[in-house]
Amino acid sequence: MAHQVSETTRSSTGTRATRTLGIAALIGVAWLVAFGLGFSPADRDQAESVRILYVHVPSAWLAYLAFIVTAISSAIYLFSKRHSLGWDRLAGASAEVGVLFMGITLVTGMLWGRLTWGVFWEWDARLTTTAFLFVTYIGYLAVRRLGGTFEQRARRSAVLALLAVLEIPLVHWSVRLWRSLHQEATVLRPDGDVRMDGLMLFTLLVGIAAFTMLYAWLVIHRQRTLAADDALESSGLDVAIAARRAEAVHDAAAETPGGSGVPNRDFTSERRGPGTGVAVDGAA
Repeated sequence: MAHQVSETTRSSTGTRATRTLGIAALIGVAWLVAFGLGFSPADRDQAESVRILYVHVPSAWLAYLAFIVTAISSAIYLFSKRHSLGWDRLAGASAEVGVLFMGITLVTGMLWGRLTWGVFWEWDARLTTTAFLFVTYIGYLAVRRLGGTFEQRARRSAVLALLAVLEIPLVHWSVRLWRSLHQEATVLRPDGDVRMDGLMLFTLLVGIAAFTMLYAWLVIHRQRTLAADDALESSGLDVAIAARRAEAVHDAAAETPGGSGVPNRDFTSERRGPGTGVAVDGAA
């Protein structure tokens, strides 16, 4: 069992499909770099700093997507009859990738803010709620690493994921709920009016497509890694229990003659002479 799990953990988590997906994501990212830095025009107001948009916006949307997938997977685990741990691992993998994209969102947002506002950080409604969302999912990942069984991990993580996802609408609509330095949506406007140059919009959509493929590739591989980790932990526990049982059987066999369960003691050596209190050797 342990040998089989060791072989599994050493083998690659990739398949032909995931390799194809990875190549497509790589091509998409290269295309984004070419259009984002070369072909796409500069903005009238923000000049060259607008190029950060092609990483900042796709990262934010993919973070939202990742956290929504985490919530859906958690709900399926909680409310389905089978309670398959595969859904829990998908939730965990998606949350890890989502935290990565949210971190990229915050870093690029700070750089963009420095170029447009003159400072790296303002306690603006959008920035503050985004930072709070980021910290919440770091806490979610910490909760997943608490002790207990796989089922206990899955249940407590699922409940937290369903609560944490409620922050996403708050982050998205924060620019309308409060007075904010952050600009409102440029593409998904409530009135449907897209205020963006055609080539800039095309480059942004390329970025979203490339990051989506990258997200899928990362989640697939991370989910398979988590499954291997769970199998290794479970197998290690089984091996330890089996070894302890074997040790107990060996100790019991060593203490009993012929496995009869009677302690192996030399009763003749304990016969004592009458009134002397001294052991007498030999038969009566």
